[in-house]
Amino acid sequence: MIFENLKLAMFSIRANKMRSFLTMLGMIIGISSVIAIVSLGDTMRSVVAGEYENFGTGLAGVYIMSPDDVYTDSNLFTKEDADQLKEAMGGELTYVGFRSSTRADVKAGRKTETVSLTGLAENPTEMKDPKIMYGRMLNDKDILEKKNFVVLDSTTAVNIFGQENVVGKTIKTTIQNQAEELLVIGVFQNTDSALMKLMNGGSVADAFVPESILLSENEYQWSLYFCMAEDQDMTQLQSRVVAYIARMKNQDLENIICNSAQQEMSSIDSMLASLSAVVGAIAAISLVVGGIGIMNIMLVSVTERTREIGIRKALGARTGDIMIQFLIEAAAISAAGGLIGTLLGISVVAIGGMIVGVGVVVKPSVVLIAVAFSAMVGLGFGLYPAKKAAKKDPVEALRYE
Repeated sequence: MIFENLKLAMFSIRANKMRSFLTMLGMIIGISSVIAIVSLGDTMRSVVAGEYENFGTGLAGVYIMSPDDVYTDSNLFTKEDADQLKEAMGGELTYVGFRSSTRADVKAGRKTETVSLTGLAENPTEMKDPKIMYGRMLNDKDILEKKNFVVLDSTTAVNIFGQENVVGKTIKTTIQNQAEELLVIGVFQNTDSALMKLMNGGSVADAFVPESILLSENEYQWSLYFCMAEDQDMTQLQSRVVAYIARMKNQDLENIICNSAQQEMSSIDSMLASLSAVVGAIAAISLVVGGIGIMNIMLVSVTERTREIGIRKALGARTGDIMIQFLIEAAAISAAGGLIGTLLGISVVAIGGMIVGVGVVVKPSVVLIAVAFSAMVGLGFGLYPAKKAAKKDPVEALRYE
């Protein structure tokens, strides 16, 4: 019986193709919007999590807040403070530095390129471990001896020298208001995602140098950055670091702020999840509009097919049979719109991901819920027209012209 009603529903849809498509349109737009928005949110969460994983969730930063906004040597850090912290914490910290960075123009011959010079302290690969293509990465000796060495991004190397392998060549720049000549000891491949490049202003130009040449010996810094060993618990380690700095700088514990990359990632992930849910819920309102459209067209269909209903009842069709027929027809229209909307939503997200170079995340559960919900909307809004059709008096229906 259900199969027969489904055949009748498909026949009715094909008989009024344009009207059926326009009725589906509300569901198509609603479902595609929900899937695209939720998938976009999940993709952003995945990208952010990936960036933090690449960047290192074991990284944390600490600074001393001044209640009266007056900053002196007691709430600022020097290289000596960084050394003391690393020595005091022993093997618990694998890296302690200032994460110093500056934009500078570098020259080679007649070519000039603006790059971001990132300073690295001892054990530099704990902070940055790029994919080296040629030469080598900075090491502890380079940093301790304040070598004028640089590791260039391959894109920057090509822009300046016209080739990737530029190990042994030199570039000129200005550091601390002094002209410096830096020897290229390595070239790395920039593996930042499109999101990270966008966050960096769209620039892929980057370079690593010893932090010791970017900062003077007693230069004060606002914050310290450290990386923890793999076997450490970040929350407990943060507490010990804060307690030590409070003693070292003679500060109250509440004035010392320590934030980890792990905490930042959790905060951003929570924000993106909430935003995705709210925007997805707003987009789902269009499903209600689509459902109203289905109810409207089914009421028109009931009126147009009054005589058909009368004939079926005269031939023995029960009230339940008529009701099921129109319910299945409403659900079929809704489900068809849901399937088309699902394909459209996935396609939009996939194309967008291809354009920006990001792997998209489309959860099967979201697709299943969206399609099931579209069918439920069809049943819900098709119920009233189905009841109206089922309650028609067969004698009156046969008289209808």
